[in-house]
Amino acid sequence: MTTKINNDGVTARMVGAGPPLVLLHSLLSDSASFDAVASRLAERFTVIVPDLPGFGDSPAVEGGLTEVADRMAAFVRSLATDGKAVVFGNGYGAFVALQMAIRHSDSVTALILAGCGARFSEPGRAAFRNMAAAARTKGLATVADTAMARLFASDFQAAQPELMADRRAAFLRTDIAVFERACRSLATLDLSQEVAALTMPLLVMVGDQDAATPPAMATELAGLVPHADLRILPGCAHVPPLQAPDLVIKSVVRFLDRGL
Repeated sequence: MTTKINNDGVTARMVGAGPPLVLLHSLLSDSASFDAVASRLAERFTVIVPDLPGFGDSPAVEGGLTEVADRMAAFVRSLATDGKAVVFGNGYGAFVALQMAIRHSDSVTALILAGCGARFSEPGRAAFRNMAAAARTKGLATVADTAMARLFASDFQAAQPELMADRRAAFLRTDIAVFERACRSLATLDLSQEVAALTMPLLVMVGDQDAATPPAMATELAGLVPHADLRILPGCAHVPPLQAPDLVIKSVVRFLDRGL
């Protein structure tokens, strides 16, 4: 049975029983991007799928990525019995999770990051600045094609027209101010010094077709963190939980069985 909750200003769905596992969605999507994996992971974990601040029914926070991470750390503390949980982030949610682990390490038991890195290249930074400017001046619809191309490989889009229509509609519901602040935060992000201090178990996953956060970013991140595991997922772009749910579940369970 799925339960809807609202803790510390964050709305979420909760299902299953066992150690808490929090799933944080990407910027160009919403919490439904975990639908293909949440119920199956709930066979072993209490799976908590929040709407990040500014998405769904979760009010936005003033500020950028650090303020979002602070809000989500408070959410985990308010919900988990011992104030900590395994945190699995995808895309923007992975950067939020990474900031949580750096700023609030006592709230994160283990960290799973899909589509992430310590910093973007200059072309990556420019892409966020351009998307932010276009969304502000012309609306989200003008960047929808770019957003979908960053999330999904072209062959996946062609094979899944109904899913793509649903994901495009989800993107178009995004609050433009929230989108712009997130893009600007990511365009200036550099955590390459801070991540070396992480001590919790860390799994870094990336699709080999990920154009938004390319494999080179994941490889660099895994190399900066002592004892991090790196998994490159064949045939995936930026949203592995939707594109390769079986592979994601297998990778997550294997990592947590070994690391916890």
